[in-house]
Amino acid sequence: MHVPDGFINAPVSAVAGVVAAGAVAVSLRGARRELDERTAPLAGLVAAFVFAVQMLNFPVAAGTSGHLLGGALAAILVGPWTGVLCIAVVLLMQGVLFADGGLTALGVNITVMGVVTVVTAYALFRGLVLVLPRTRRSVAVASFAAALVSVPAAAAAFTLIYAVGGTTDVPVGKVLTAMVGVHVLIGVGEAAITMLTVGAVVAVRPDLVYGARGLTAPLKLRVDGELVDAEPATAPVPVSAGSPKKLWTVGVVTALVLAGFVSFYASASPDGLEKVAADQGIDARADAYEHATADSPLADYGVKDVTDARLSGGLAGVIGVGATLAVGTGAFWIVRRRRTHAAPEAA
Repeated sequence: MHVPDGFINAPVSAVAGVVAAGAVAVSLRGARRELDERTAPLAGLVAAFVFAVQMLNFPVAAGTSGHLLGGALAAILVGPWTGVLCIAVVLLMQGVLFADGGLTALGVNITVMGVVTVVTAYALFRGLVLVLPRTRRSVAVASFAAALVSVPAAAAAFTLIYAVGGTTDVPVGKVLTAMVGVHVLIGVGEAAITMLTVGAVVAVRPDLVYGARGLTAPLKLRVDGELVDAEPATAPVPVSAGSPKKLWTVGVVTALVLAGFVSFYASASPDGLEKVAADQGIDARADAYEHATADSPLADYGVKDVTDARLSGGLAGVIGVGATLAVGTGAFWIVRRRRTHAAPEAA
């Protein structure tokens, strides 16, 4: 759902940019509370993983594909504030390096794909885990539902922005119906990916999943014929659970394989927004806008002057994962250090 230049007029794009900048600024402050010794190393990996999986377009209908937005996944794994920052890093890298998503529309994309998805998904996720049994299965179910709803919510948010600042005269009702309709289907894929990823991490290191902390039901012991809660274990994580470094390594390797190899087999059909834009005429004026980084050596997810399509796309994917991991990890490390330095002052 990367909005290109030319879909939304300059004034509304500027307002969206201010909203996105404000959301990032607030998220930076909130992330200081979320980024501890467990989530800080994971946050950069989450950004790189979202970048990789977004390269894997999957078919959802005749001539239409979809891809992960990632807001729900990031929010559940590392927290909502950090989740917004993860998606912002991904969108920035995609726009600057790969000419994917307009630079003038960067604020629109962060608002729609970052803020709306994270807020919608995490609010629903937290609501569900409060009413469902305190089990790992409940985390998986809540993840699925949260991710499913977040995608059409983002589609509706784009439609609202288009209604205010669209550059073409297309009835908003038609846009809303088409956008929400196709993105409900895309949401099913998003939900499956989110549930499987969250479930995989919860299975080996539940303590590293921000949204799963404190959700495990306490152990029950029978004392004098009555069930009572056992005392919590003093060690937060069993030794057999594995180290965060091992999980980080597996995650990086997985992201590299997905972006460098599996992405070659992704669907070539236009994604939901591209399909709706072409069918409804939203993109009528987009051709007049050339992307500011259209001449980038990595534009359109290929390496310039590498003629073999498989090699070119694979190299671009690997470079993208590496760049996103480096930028994300560096940014979150700085935020984490600021929290560490601020703690003694607050004391």
